[in-house]
Amino acid sequence: MNAHHEADEGARIIPLATARGRDGGGGRGGRDVRPASRRGDDPADAPGDAASTGHGPLEPGSFERRVAAGLEFLGRRLTGDYEVDEFGFDPEFNGTVLLPAARALYERWFRVELSGVENVPPDGGALIVANHSGTLPLDGLMLSVALHDHAGRDVRLLGADLIYQVPVLGHLSRKAGHTLACRADAARLLGKGELVGVFPEGFKGVGKPFADRYRLQRFGRGGFVGTALRAGVPIVPCAIVGAEEIYPKIADLRPLARLLGLPYFPVTPTFPLLGPAGLVPLPSKWMIAFGEPMYLDDYEPDDADDPMTVFEINDHVRENVQRMLHQTRLRRGPAFF
Repeated sequence: MNAHHEADEGARIIPLATARGRDGGGGRGGRDVRPASRRGDDPADAPGDAASTGHGPLEPGSFERRVAAGLEFLGRRLTGDYEVDEFGFDPEFNGTVLLPAARALYERWFRVELSGVENVPPDGGALIVANHSGTLPLDGLMLSVALHDHAGRDVRLLGADLIYQVPVLGHLSRKAGHTLACRADAARLLGKGELVGVFPEGFKGVGKPFADRYRLQRFGRGGFVGTALRAGVPIVPCAIVGAEEIYPKIADLRPLARLLGLPYFPVTPTFPLLGPAGLVPLPSKWMIAFGEPMYLDDYEPDDADDPMTVFEINDHVRENVQRMLHQTRLRRGPAFF
């Protein structure tokens, strides 16, 4: 399914403050990890979604309405008349400022296509488990746009400590609804029925050499499995193809990385050779695929403390994501067309 194919029909402009708003707030090891039943219709196919992309001609007076909505938004910002949750998530700021900026990359630069979006539960807690790549973590941004626009849900990504140690980046991440990758925060979010996203490969995935593209790194110790078991939520495997080519990492300046306190300092064909211009990502073709949810009904919350059970499920999820990566990459074809 093309992520923006349906959006081109009958598009119309929606006022700035309400654009893209949400409508509503085989296994291993002998035990069954069964797939969920699928949803009926894909939200991306609904006529209302097409209108929210803003591809159609301007309606009379729409510019004035957008200006007025923008001024109202600024007024609420200045007076503090807006709401954030306990994690700092600001839905209005996210939908009005952050997502539109990321959506430009999503629709025009990376030309993202989706498949399996009907496998994302329409409500309730769930854990999206995806591969991580790209040298800079733009895959998290694209995943956020995909789920917001086509599944009608805000994904709450779990990020590394380093992200929240960078003042502006950490603040914006909180505004977008994301939080630290820790068990307590994940449990609270899932307990509230939120959709949580995790990249188990961490920096080893996002910072791996281009020669290792689309080869999953170790999924840590399976902390996400314990989180899903304790919360009683399904795991949705996700494969992201396209991020590996945006900044092909051909070398790592480790002494400089240690000096700056970074996990790696990448050398790509364009960076640092071209200076700041080398930070512009290459326009690779992206595809994001969601697999069938894995319900862990045959397990008890106490199984989260059993290392063998956690390892079994962790390995099964990793195999599913690797298989999906291979299939999606073949379906995509050339990286830039």
